[in-house]
Amino acid sequence: MATPAKKSSSTAKKPAAKKEAAAPKKTTAPKKPTAVKKATAAKKTVTAGDRYRMICERAYFIAEQDGFQPGQELRYWLQAEREIIGQVGH
Repeated sequence: MATPAKKSSSTAKKPAAKKEAAAPKKTTAPKKPTAVKKATAAKKTVTAGDRYRMICERAYFIAEQDGFQPGQELRYWLQAEREIIGQVGH
C-alpha cells in the first residue's frame, strides 16, 4: 500500500515585504481663526421671552439676598433688568 504524500505546511514563513520609507511630514503653523468667525460665534440670539425669564429669575435672587423686603419689588425688577440687559443687550 502506498502512503499518501505529505502536503507542504501552510505555516511556512513568507519573505517579509519591503517597507517603504515614510514621507517626511510637513509642519505647518496652526491656522488662526479670523475675526469674522469670532464675531459670529459669539453672537447668540436671546428672545424677548428668554430675556423676560432671565430678568424674573435675577429679580428673585436679588430679592432673596435682600430678605424679600416688602415694597421693594420694583427696585428688584429694575436692578435685574439693568444687569441682564447689560449682559445680553436689548
